[in-house]
Amino acid sequence: MSRAKTTMSGPMYLSLPNLPPKPADGCGACTALVAQRQEARDLGDLSAATDADVEIRNHPHRTRRLR
Repeated sequence: MSRAKTTMSGPMYLSLPNLPPKPADGCGACTALVAQRQEARDLGDLSAATDADVEIRNHPHRTRRLR
């Protein structure tokens, strides 16, 4: 007969969330995305704020190195 596990498993360790990406200096698109991100945060729409973070992080700039 199989015995059910009755003890707790070990602790779960979570890391802190990533810091928001920094916009490129002088980039109008990044500046607009930062404003959208802040507005979304102010409204409590964390999904939209995260979407703006992804857009800022993935926005191409010539000064960034390609991987």
